[in-house]
Amino acid sequence: MGMRLGDSIRVTLFGESHGRCVGALVEGIPAGTEIDLQALNEDIAKRKPGRKGLSRRTELDECEILSGVHEGKATGWPIVLLTWNSDAKSKDYSFLPDQPRPGHADLPEMVRTDGAADLRGGGSQSARLTYGIVTAASQLRGILNQAGWRVDADLHSVGDLHAKPLFQLDRDTEPPEGSIMARLNCLDSEAADSFSNFIEEVRMDQDSVGSSVECIIEGLPIGVGEPWFDGLEPALARGMMAIPGARAVEFSRGVKASKMIGSEHNDAWYFDGDKPELEGSESAQADGALGGRSTGAPIRVVIHFKPPSSISREQSTLHLPSGEKRPLQVGGRHDPVLGPRAVPVVGAIASLVVADLGMIGGFLNPCLLYTSPSPRDATLSRMP
Repeated sequence: MGMRLGDSIRVTLFGESHGRCVGALVEGIPAGTEIDLQALNEDIAKRKPGRKGLSRRTELDECEILSGVHEGKATGWPIVLLTWNSDAKSKDYSFLPDQPRPGHADLPEMVRTDGAADLRGGGSQSARLTYGIVTAASQLRGILNQAGWRVDADLHSVGDLHAKPLFQLDRDTEPPEGSIMARLNCLDSEAADSFSNFIEEVRMDQDSVGSSVECIIEGLPIGVGEPWFDGLEPALARGMMAIPGARAVEFSRGVKASKMIGSEHNDAWYFDGDKPELEGSESAQADGALGGRSTGAPIRVVIHFKPPSSISREQSTLHLPSGEKRPLQVGGRHDPVLGPRAVPVVGAIASLVVADLGMIGGFLNPCLLYTSPSPRDATLSRMP
């Protein structure tokens, strides 16, 4: 069962959308890593349902840390993080399994499990499980901050509307609480207003719309990443494409590269003092990875999401008992767009992947996490 991400830092998701809880088991976090509870709660709030114009499911999403953390630091043992589901309305899915929803994994899941799957709200396929991804990544803040590695994500587009590139926006100031920018996880105030108006039009039309999220990863030294399938882009793409609703991932210039000529696309190296740099690094247009290894330039990733499949508008789908196509109107509380709540998930996946590759390659040294002599060091110093 492919519910795990990472090799050195391993995250295993568990739970169902309408089960008792969702969460994550996190292994490999070095002992002594600072666990910032305020940052954890901020990350949870960014993906939380119940916001105006988005899903009206009102979960508290309070995080319980059941093991692996003591007095604000990781113990080095597995960390278990979970939240209890308190606002699931299973009656909204009474048409299942007889009428699998268009655009959903209901039918493939039923066939694969011979009818044993919990399909309510998407079951274990649900974006509800991204809670575990976000909480797991929050445990890595101390490691990444110590190394000077930074991950930022932002709502990039809704339909044909686009925000300014993330590199042109203020990433050091949080949007005002309660603002449209905060609600949509968008740092471009003008774009946020346009996005909000368009999303409301789509919602009132009982429909949904596609979107994209932009992510910038900075601070990685040259060489982070493993050969071939564990290279930076393959590892990031694998993680991003596992986010429910993701349909495409672009790096650097993305699909535009397929229309360019080599002399236009190639980034030239130069020395900035005694440090090799790539031209275009200052605008995140240079390739942040070559051959799966980091170049020292920022890594720009754009993840494209399909329109949410659950819409209030009546659709036609197969009625399995009769073998006929029949109308289906899906009730429930669903997001009309995925991008806003996917922003913290994209940032979390990026953090987990680069931290994992950094640990594997020896670029993140657990010993550097200690700001004062550890008890082990003190004990060893007293030994004859």
